[in-house]
Amino acid sequence: MLKIKAKVMLSLTLIAAVGASCQQRNNGSNEKNAATTAMKKTYLSEPLVSEIYTADPSAHIFNGKIYIYPSHDIEAGVKENDNGDHFDMRDYHVLSMDSIGGKVTVHEVALSVKDIPWAGRQLWAPDAAYKDGTYYLYFPVKDKNDVFRIGVATSEKPEGPFKAAAKPIDGSYSIDPAVFTDTDGNSYMYFGGIWGGQLQRWKDGKYDANGSKTDTGKENEPALTAKVAKLGKDMASFDGKVKDVVILDKDGKPLLTKDHDRRFFEGAWMHKYNGKYYFTYSTGDTHFLASAVADSPWGPFVYQGTFMTPVEGWTTHHSIVEIKGKWYLFYHDTQLSGKTHLRNIKVTELTHNTDGTIALIEPNGKK
Repeated sequence: MLKIKAKVMLSLTLIAAVGASCQQRNNGSNEKNAATTAMKKTYLSEPLVSEIYTADPSAHIFNGKIYIYPSHDIEAGVKENDNGDHFDMRDYHVLSMDSIGGKVTVHEVALSVKDIPWAGRQLWAPDAAYKDGTYYLYFPVKDKNDVFRIGVATSEKPEGPFKAAAKPIDGSYSIDPAVFTDTDGNSYMYFGGIWGGQLQRWKDGKYDANGSKTDTGKENEPALTAKVAKLGKDMASFDGKVKDVVILDKDGKPLLTKDHDRRFFEGAWMHKYNGKYYFTYSTGDTHFLASAVADSPWGPFVYQGTFMTPVEGWTTHHSIVEIKGKWYLFYHDTQLSGKTHLRNIKVTELTHNTDGTIALIEPNGKK
């Protein structure tokens, strides 16, 4: 019996030792896999701030200082859907810094949805401009009928607080206002976004509440595109009709709806370089940043190509600005949260090639 017990104890000891050895190997393997995954997840740039979630950065130079006007992402507890209801932002915080790489200041609330008389919900990507001592904040928000309109608010300081006008800009609709002031002093607003941005529900300046939730169904027709309007001298109204931002391929043909890697989706921006007008935008559902160039701020624009591959996260939204002789791209991803509706803004240098195109940027680094 003693010999049998001894054999049993020896067997149990051997089993335990083998199990421990296997567990140790598994743990080592798991740690190695985790380390490998962490090493693979690299980023070109780091978030500018981490105390709040920020997205859709519109950058400007005011009084020799960098001011960034982003969306302020929050955890609203809304289920994710194609309409973007989970992007339920409620206020704006302006960011500022003296130089690229310098300390970033997060200012107090610049504007809240509760302080906009006509607003309902979802304070999405803003932009800003300056004229004659006044700073203008342009913002899209759904009205009380759940239709996106574009409003304007003013302040004597670039960081706000801003006071919203009593009504949205007459003739405005959809999302993503981007205001460009040309060297001759004229200012233009580029705007629009499909799917949740509702651009597909507008035709001839009228909103169809029962219109399609997407832009599908017309795959071989010219794609929906951004809109452009000249701003009046008051910077708070449109001076003339809203026009299409026409994007053509190199053969002079309009981009089609099915051309998801090239056609406009949302996130318009305009900058001028060497006398040319660069209309840049997000392809949205394929997440590229693309550029198209023209000799006029009205277009038509000729497609150039992709200048940024997809970021981590569902959306891509940017701005491009010259700072002390260098050009920079401000953008966002989801490095801090890993969630598509909780984003963080970043910045990296941007290069214009000698042929006029923009050099490709890989935001997620090398893998």
